[in-house]
Amino acid sequence: MIEESKAEYRTGIGTDIHSMVADRKLMLGGVYVPYPTGLAGHSDGDVALHAVIDALLGATGMGDIGALFPDTDPEWKDADSKELLFVVKEKLEEKRWEVVNIDLIIHAEQPRLEPVKGQIKRCIAGLLGMDFTAVNVKAKTNEGFGDVGAGEAIAATAIALLRMKRRRGL
Repeated sequence: MIEESKAEYRTGIGTDIHSMVADRKLMLGGVYVPYPTGLAGHSDGDVALHAVIDALLGATGMGDIGALFPDTDPEWKDADSKELLFVVKEKLEEKRWEVVNIDLIIHAEQPRLEPVKGQIKRCIAGLLGMDFTAVNVKAKTNEGFGDVGAGEAIAATAIALLRMKRRRGL
């Protein structure tokens, strides 16, 4: 068994991809992005927050988004992914984990995300109760390759660093 003091930091990686569909709002990183199409999904399809959630769950060994919020559960139908992230944040706090930083890449041919990257950073930092400077958001195109490059999907990749909060007196 690993001593608590030796298991102080952990990293996790998360990815997600959803296809673009008509008649849905485009939500990325908890922010509404004006665009004619949105993302398919059981919840709101927010690939950016889903990747962050998977990174956090992976770092703590608590499974993945599909296990915690299964797409067979009607409770999560059309759920706001900000609420899902808040549930995960509470689970982290129960186990004494705090998020040190998040690095997020959103892969999208369109729309251009430069105008909303700061809003996404603020939203994620606010939801996780962390400093704005500890969240980084990058937007990348796929240079025309694959479903993302054809504008048929948006994907996201996130990495998270977590630190175990020490018990008082240690």
